[in-house]
Amino acid sequence: MEWFGWIYSIEGWIALITLIGLEIVLGVDNIIFISILVGRLPPEQRNLGRRLGLGFAMLTRIMLLLSITWVMQLTSPLFTILGTAVTGRDLILIGGGLFLLWKSVHEIHQSMTPGEDEDGDGIAGKARVSFAGIIVQIAIIDIVFSLDSVITAVGMVGEIAIMIIAVVASVGVMMFAAKPIGEFVDDNPTIKILALSFLVVVGILLIAEGFGQHVPKGYVYFGMAFSLGVELLNIRMRNNQQAVKLAKHMPGGGDD
Repeated sequence: MEWFGWIYSIEGWIALITLIGLEIVLGVDNIIFISILVGRLPPEQRNLGRRLGLGFAMLTRIMLLLSITWVMQLTSPLFTILGTAVTGRDLILIGGGLFLLWKSVHEIHQSMTPGEDEDGDGIAGKARVSFAGIIVQIAIIDIVFSLDSVITAVGMVGEIAIMIIAVVASVGVMMFAAKPIGEFVDDNPTIKILALSFLVVVGILLIAEGFGQHVPKGYVYFGMAFSLGVELLNIRMRNNQQAVKLAKHMPGGGDD
């Protein structure tokens, strides 16, 4: 019952609500990565891919929370290079950042050359993507994002129950938002490139964090939100221009 003693405390509820909001914000890059990868699957497999990807994200976070002692040990120096201490967390962040950087650049290349698949056969690559391969890639990056999320949660809240409830609630919101976000990204190629560019920046930040250079993600999220707002205006303008052109070519719609 010690796990739930916080429910009688105003501070506990405030901590829970704050942590849920933070976990949702920290999960934005996770949603974008999952949405882009799942978009390469056949339509009938995408919902299952999203659920498995986010389910694994939730499971990873909970397992890490239940292994707090091990997680905290990751922040202890393992060895020193040129006077700089390197921890297990640093190695995971650097490896995850490199993977995210490679994957994002690869996806941008695939988007710019849609007639080529990974084997160079000239056959559309999307239908040939392995479902298991996509889930494995999602699982790898989930571990990196989960580690960052859990360490943040541990630094904010001392109650394990609050952390687990916040993780489950935030993943529930992410599951609700993942499908419309994924469909929107698929329907708008420019948004997909923008999202991949965002993931490139996140990969660089993870690598920098692994080398001890902390850059607040708030700056990146603000830049992403601003860029997204500009692109949404561009999409609306293009849609209006297309509507005007269609109206002109309709009978009685004006000069041809």
